[in-house]
Amino acid sequence: MIEYINIFVQVVEQGSFTKAADILQLHRPAVSKAIQQLEDDLGVKLIQRTTRKLNVTAEGDAFYQRSKHLIAEVDDMMANFSPTLPPRGRLRLDVPLALSHTILIPHLAEFTTRYPDTDVVLVSSDKKTDLIAESVDCVVRLGELPDCSFISRRLGEIRMVTCAAPAYLKQHGTPSSLADLDNHKAINFFSDHSREVMEWKFTDNGEIVSRRPTSSVLVDNSDILLSCALAGLGIIQATCNALAPHIASGRLTEILTQYPPVSKPVSVMYPDRRYLAPKVRVFIDWFSGILSLQRS
Repeated sequence: MIEYINIFVQVVEQGSFTKAADILQLHRPAVSKAIQQLEDDLGVKLIQRTTRKLNVTAEGDAFYQRSKHLIAEVDDMMANFSPTLPPRGRLRLDVPLALSHTILIPHLAEFTTRYPDTDVVLVSSDKKTDLIAESVDCVVRLGELPDCSFISRRLGEIRMVTCAAPAYLKQHGTPSSLADLDNHKAINFFSDHSREVMEWKFTDNGEIVSRRPTSSVLVDNSDILLSCALAGLGIIQATCNALAPHIASGRLTEILTQYPPVSKPVSVMYPDRRYLAPKVRVFIDWFSGILSLQRS
């Protein structure tokens, strides 16, 4: 049956029995027979054929859409269980916005060139993802991971910095100690699922000190976090990669440099399976290498 479905998909996409036969390296009568058998098995007309043109029926179009999805799933399955073959198939990733903008996307062409048979589907958000319900192959996360039933692997760390816009500092002054943060407003980030406001962690004389400055604005999106900081709404603590261009341009000023923020871990999670798909394995190894370059 799957062979007949594949033939049907080729006929629809080529708009011709003859062209489909050429691509599939089949005789044209074999293609016609396969379509006829498929229609008989389904009990519906999929393609209206005349001497001049080929028209897909409404039922044929609906069946085509489902067939494309089925073939993609079969291809993925075959790739997953064929470790001797190069990684291939659709790779569904969920990566935080800050890491997508500054690390993943600038290097993604290298990955797709190295593994040309992979088809990357990138979802970028700062929200909790249900790997199973959303059919995600792996999730990259920034910060400590909650306990869960999925497999996790720490890939590296990202340096954090504390910044504010010059306009904010001109109006409110520049804090010179961690205690001074009590007199300032912050743009804070909160978790969309726990609603918990993220702590700021600093290193003070070799000890880790946590702070939760008073919020002027609370956000659950790192892009909005940066926009609020650039607008002078308060102090932020965010990844160095995301803020570095704005510090270099003078739109943000790094502060409290004598109290370096604690770096945040970067981890990957994937469903608890006995077999890790080659496409996921090579991505995890590749991305871990990219993170190592960021630290060097």
